[in-house]
Amino acid sequence: MSDVRILATGLGFPEGPVAMPDGSVILTEIRNQRCSRVTPDGKVSLFSAAGGGPNGLAVGPDGALYLCNNGGSRYVEGVSMGQGPHPDYKFGSIQRLDRNTGAAKLLYNECEGHKLSAPNDLVFDKSGGFYFTDLGKRYARHRDHGGLYYAQPDGSKITCLAYPILSANGCGLSPDGKTLYVADTEGARLWAFDIEAPGAVRKPTGHAPHGGRMIMGLPGKARFDSLAVMASGNICVATLTTGFITEISPTGEIVREVKMPDIYPTNICFGGADMKTAYITLSDQGKLGVMQWPEPGLKLNYN
Repeated sequence: MSDVRILATGLGFPEGPVAMPDGSVILTEIRNQRCSRVTPDGKVSLFSAAGGGPNGLAVGPDGALYLCNNGGSRYVEGVSMGQGPHPDYKFGSIQRLDRNTGAAKLLYNECEGHKLSAPNDLVFDKSGGFYFTDLGKRYARHRDHGGLYYAQPDGSKITCLAYPILSANGCGLSPDGKTLYVADTEGARLWAFDIEAPGAVRKPTGHAPHGGRMIMGLPGKARFDSLAVMASGNICVATLTTGFITEISPTGEIVREVKMPDIYPTNICFGGADMKTAYITLSDQGKLGVMQWPEPGLKLNYN
């Protein structure tokens, strides 16, 4: 078991942690339909009453926080993960959250005439746009497809880059900005998309309908959630059910597997002066963990 210290408890399926310059962590609570701030002493306070199902979070070029909102899920007593759409679910969306007040502004809820289903995670590139994944909504007898998108933070343009993807979840850019990694939850697959220009990825060839290159997959009951890219270029993927953070090289080798004290580690981000402080959302138990990682995470654009 890794040396994970529990920083905060009582969270409603935490996700999307962002390490802030003041030492606090802003994260999402999908089950509680809000975003919260956790200070270094572990105190939790409301950051944004965004509503719906706040999921992935990132700092944009204007200093505001940008949110992938999955629209909300229905929760069953005794079960950690959402079991289907919330009764009030209408669509997923991208929101801008004011850095000072937490006020939420709707940016996108559709693309090319199609409603977004369940936006999940996002990453900004150096040009100021952002890539984001849509997980797709799970229903009792069917599900929406997931996909990959690119958008501008001022609400002016959104483009579908890859569709369908079974269950597109975490995403992150390589250190040189030329590769976008996407974790596919069902089947625990890690895909790489070759970026040809900001907001443009290589078109599909071969058998992958969405154009991604499969980096690796895990057998058995493992499922992939969100991810963070390391300064070295390795990719740390939160691995559900088995309860690991799996660090993978760009060529698909497992570098290390770090066991978490939870079966649903859902996301990881890095902070601290040396970028080796790892914050990990432990969502089955509703906790935020922190530990020292052996190597530094990649410093994100604008964060």
